[in-house]
Amino acid sequence: MAKPWLGKNSELQMALPVNMKLIKDELEIINAFLKETGMKGCNSEVIETWIRQVRRLAYDMEDIVDEYMYFISEHQQRERWASMKKIFKKHRSVFSLNEIAKKADIINKEVVELSKRIGRWAQPMPGENRIPSINYDSEQQLYHPGDDHTINDNELVGIDKNREILINSLHLEDSSLRIIAVWGMGGLGKSTLVNNLYKNEAVVSNFNCHAWVSVSQSSKIIDIWRNMLKGIYGKDNRAFDTASMNSAKLRAELMKILDEKRYLIILDDVWTTEVLLKIREVLIDNGLGSRVIITTRIEEVASIAEDGCKIKLEPLNDHDAWLLFCMKAFSKTKNHICPMELHQCGKDIVKKCDGLPLALVAIGSLLSLKRRSVKDWRVFYNQLIWELHNNESLNHVEKILNLSYKYLPGYLKNCFLYFSVFPEDYPILRKRLIRLWIAEGFIEQKGACSLEDIAESYMGELVQRSLLQVAKCNSFGRMQYLRMHDLVHELAIVQSKKEGFSISFDDTRRVVQEGLDFRRVSVLQCNKGIRPSILPSRHRTFISFDTSMELSSWSSFIFSGSKYITVLDLSELQIKDIPNSIGELFNLRYLCLDDTNVKELPKSITKLHNLQTLSLERTQVLNFPQGFFKLKKLRHLLVWKLLDATYRSFHNWESMEPFEGIWDLKELQSLSEVRATKIFVAKLVDLSQLRSVAVTYVRSSHCAQLCYSLSKMHRLTKLHIRAINEAELLLLEDLTLQNPLEKLELVGRLSEGTLGSPFFSTHKNQLLQIELSWCQFIESPVAQLSGLSNLTELRLTRAYTGHQLNFHGTWFQKLKNIVLADLPELNQICIQEGALVRLEYIHIDRLKELRNVPTGIEFLDSVKEASFTRMHSDFVRNLQKAKLNHIPKVYWSTQGK
Repeated sequence: MAKPWLGKNSELQMALPVNMKLIKDELEIINAFLKETGMKGCNSEVIETWIRQVRRLAYDMEDIVDEYMYFISEHQQRERWASMKKIFKKHRSVFSLNEIAKKADIINKEVVELSKRIGRWAQPMPGENRIPSINYDSEQQLYHPGDDHTINDNELVGIDKNREILINSLHLEDSSLRIIAVWGMGGLGKSTLVNNLYKNEAVVSNFNCHAWVSVSQSSKIIDIWRNMLKGIYGKDNRAFDTASMNSAKLRAELMKILDEKRYLIILDDVWTTEVLLKIREVLIDNGLGSRVIITTRIEEVASIAEDGCKIKLEPLNDHDAWLLFCMKAFSKTKNHICPMELHQCGKDIVKKCDGLPLALVAIGSLLSLKRRSVKDWRVFYNQLIWELHNNESLNHVEKILNLSYKYLPGYLKNCFLYFSVFPEDYPILRKRLIRLWIAEGFIEQKGACSLEDIAESYMGELVQRSLLQVAKCNSFGRMQYLRMHDLVHELAIVQSKKEGFSISFDDTRRVVQEGLDFRRVSVLQCNKGIRPSILPSRHRTFISFDTSMELSSWSSFIFSGSKYITVLDLSELQIKDIPNSIGELFNLRYLCLDDTNVKELPKSITKLHNLQTLSLERTQVLNFPQGFFKLKKLRHLLVWKLLDATYRSFHNWESMEPFEGIWDLKELQSLSEVRATKIFVAKLVDLSQLRSVAVTYVRSSHCAQLCYSLSKMHRLTKLHIRAINEAELLLLEDLTLQNPLEKLELVGRLSEGTLGSPFFSTHKNQLLQIELSWCQFIESPVAQLSGLSNLTELRLTRAYTGHQLNFHGTWFQKLKNIVLADLPELNQICIQEGALVRLEYIHIDRLKELRNVPTGIEFLDSVKEASFTRMHSDFVRNLQKAKLNHIPKVYWSTQGK
């Protein structure tokens, strides 16, 4: 039976529902096929070309499915108020039914042709599979310790501390079995470090038997046990036919011998906890002081060791990296001195290696065979990534790094490849990355967890797998900024290009790839404008990192030519207007216009029914078109206008007016910043999914209702409340929350009893960060806040009008960051010994009456950085005389500077 909306149309239109069902089913199979081939790899150029065509067809399928679903959804909505006959006569859709039908028919024919094509050009040889796969396990075995790194013992640099820890772990007086883990990203020299000790007779002689077992990703436990037994028996293994022994006999024999001897076993390159736990079954704790050392790239695997026996390897520092490189590049030169003319180029090459010993050794060794010519070295540097990919002397570096990607679970591969979109060494904000991943569809619902929580767990997995680095944590240890090692980043770029995942545009480079079918494009540098060939209509993501880029020449293409676009990030560009055609971007899920000059949004924005994140921070937009409440899928709405860049006035920024129906956006997770009105604070209770909310322009008369609405939220972790002006009193004594609050910001006058209210006594063990501004306390708030036992960050700005702040012993035992700013009468700060024992960062700003350095600052041994900005000149003079040698970084400036 024909669908009613098809009417009396062509045969193709009549067949469309069936064709779309075929396409959806085929797309499901193709995605599974691409995932499987991604895990196995392929060593045939013909097959790789065919796989690229399959992937391109999958993109076509995704596009047509999105068009079809949009068309159906659009007409189902309009069916509520008009007959389909009128719609077909009057309504102009983004896509026509006939256009979709034709595309669907072509795609189904292409599926048939593509399946025949592999049969014509990739006939397997007798006994072979049609798709010849790469054996990554055999590749892994090629790089045995001592072979892959080719580092002599006298060339080992930067490992003294780790070697000492490892030796001490082996020689612990404790006679119980100890498992020691050495972990970190591929190429750091884990196996080299362990092998250096393993071949040391003085170390090994302390054990009755020993074995080195390389563990591959797909090794069977019976093979691991067999190799372990062979290693333990060594030359005497001829007496045992391990090949004929089944699993039970191997297990019994291992347990028997390991029960009688003090043993040392190395398990090299372990990938999963499952295999490690299985191996552990035979590791008898015989009370003889046996030791097991595992090397791994996975933090979860390393966690089997006790904290004192976990050794995390980090990339070499600049000094050690340069030393190792010169040892290999100038191995025949006395003292391995780099000629002055090659110094800068050598430094550039070393910087590119980002402290990775494997790369430093391989590249240094190769350059030792080349002429010592600046021109030759510069050419090599300019094509370094190509060399790593193609040069047989270097491509083992890429292969070792590539193993980490190949062994990623399918759900993490796109998350990893997404870093190819960002510039090299770019610090990525955790929240931003989570929202991007969700918009891209990388995150699937799991049970009752939110998508944001699942995305953060994925991020943690990539960190644990040593593919991602935490650049900065907040005060309570949560990831805040992330970065990727330069060579791992290059791996992501190479793999992204191979899979058509993404491409970065940079016209400062000599070669700019274009005309290729990439799903995502990011602009790193654009001085001459982007040629149309780099902007195919099938793009799903467009992100610009070049803030000087002129958008005018091709903005019409972005806003209307690429209708499938899902992510659009134009932050910091010089944009004033958003064209009405943005409403045609039916797939748009993420729109970021931060730090632009956009003043208003067009009416068509209300058509973006798939929009999840709208970020308008530091723009001119404070109002929304009528009907904005239709965007039911919004998860993050972030809007505010900066007024005072110095952040010294009470009204540093303006917030948005609550639009009609904002309380109907039930999926909202983050909402900032919204002006309080009587109806809004009452309806706020409907936004039960909120995790973070900022309410401004709050009056005393709003507070009772606001406290009630907030009390009904069961997921709230971050709360910001700001009064309408500095004279208005915030009445928050009755505030109660269901969920433990992590971050609290209160701006405005507070009654003296606020800090003693039930809220603070209830949350004293949960609050991690608190900021109080313009509160005008007469009594010091520090005494009452000291009861917040887990507080890690405290900020006081215009919060106190008294003369003295005292921090008594045992107060703020977990505080790491403290900021004291604009406390107008404060002239003395006293810190008793025992207080603030974990403080790492102290910032004192604009305390114009403070003349003397805080007494007791000499007790703060854990402080890493202290800043004293816009202070009185007397204070600066006294600071320069003070004994602050225990603080590594101290900054200061006087008033007006």
